[in-house]
Amino acid sequence: MKAARTLLLWFTLVSFPMILRAQDTLGVRIDPADTALRIINLQPYVTLHVDSTLRYQFELNKPDLTYFWYLRNAPVGLRINKDNGTLSFKAEKSYFTSGRLKFDQEYSIQLGVQNPKHPAERFDTSFTLLFFNTEVIPSAVEPTITQNVFLDEGDTLRFRIQCVNGSYPIEQISYFSNYPVRSITPVQACNDEFVWTPPFDFIRDNEKEKQKAVDLVFVGQSRFNRRDSALVRIYVRDNVNYPLKLREYNFLRNEIDKYILQLKAGFRDVDLRLKKTKRTRTAFDLASASTALGGTVFTSMQDRNAQTAGKILPSVGVAMVPVKEASAPNSVSDQNIASLMRSGIKRLEYLLTDMTLVGDRDPDILPKTNKLRDELKQMQVQLIDAPLPDLSGLTKEELDAYFNSPRVNKKYQAKKNRKKRN
Repeated sequence: MKAARTLLLWFTLVSFPMILRAQDTLGVRIDPADTALRIINLQPYVTLHVDSTLRYQFELNKPDLTYFWYLRNAPVGLRINKDNGTLSFKAEKSYFTSGRLKFDQEYSIQLGVQNPKHPAERFDTSFTLLFFNTEVIPSAVEPTITQNVFLDEGDTLRFRIQCVNGSYPIEQISYFSNYPVRSITPVQACNDEFVWTPPFDFIRDNEKEKQKAVDLVFVGQSRFNRRDSALVRIYVRDNVNYPLKLREYNFLRNEIDKYILQLKAGFRDVDLRLKKTKRTRTAFDLASASTALGGTVFTSMQDRNAQTAGKILPSVGVAMVPVKEASAPNSVSDQNIASLMRSGIKRLEYLLTDMTLVGDRDPDILPKTNKLRDELKQMQVQLIDAPLPDLSGLTKEELDAYFNSPRVNKKYQAKKNRKKRN
């Protein structure tokens, strides 16, 4: 009996501290009537800093150590001890730099525990895990183009504004420049495209410098007013406005063609007038020669009346000379103006052939246009007194046929060539 009392006292002394220890570990008093399985120290929302270590022991309302712990949808690196429910995680920075984990993103993790001997005895719940970082990673604005760009007037510049997002992503982009430059497409957010075409009059003709530097500054701003800027410097070079210069060249060429036709019409009138004068003077010369010859013939006759007529006829021939000069004067000015007009026509026709453009983008369009303008102005000043009749009733084919006829070419060809042919 004494031995039984001693054994009961020993069991009481040994088991009572174990019961107290179980109450201290779980933090609650075990109610034998409570049979529903649950986690008594679950934290529904957990925040964790980068490069920190998490070690957390989940506790049940039952002291049985045969329960099995498991996780679902767990992010990389998060583990739980299946036997005792110890949650461990080390938030290494490499997980975030590689993109496998992200800041300020809530991860919903499913947590479960069950009794392997009694499958119906289980408990499923969830908690949220959020990673934060006190190290601020700056966001940057990066255009898809080099910092220095060379561009000609009339060419189109096109590039995108990309963003490297850090801790605070860029949400709005604006830009400004030292010249009034405006993109054809709106630039307000990341990946927007900047499109600009400098006009041909961007560099004025009276400016000494034929190149301008345009500074474009793109400013990105986050929701917390953190900013980053990027500079793009565009060197705009003077360029020829080919569409405008081509229209100017064609207009000038048409003016020269029209002026050539007017000169040919005037040359035709002057040449016909010279031809008519020459025929009239030839008729007077033949009549004067005929009267002189008739006077000689009549003087040699025996008849006194015939001899008297022979003495009078030479005087008639002499009297016809002033009549010839009065009715058909020998106009040296018409001859000179006809020669000048013909040489001017030949010069302008050769000039049009020599100053023909080689395509629509001829690099020598400016000097050719200036040469045509100068020659046309010089020819108009030189032939300012030349008659320019109306072209009504005359066609280009008729004027070309008359101007290039063999008679006219022979009449106005150089004397050396004329002697060689003879």
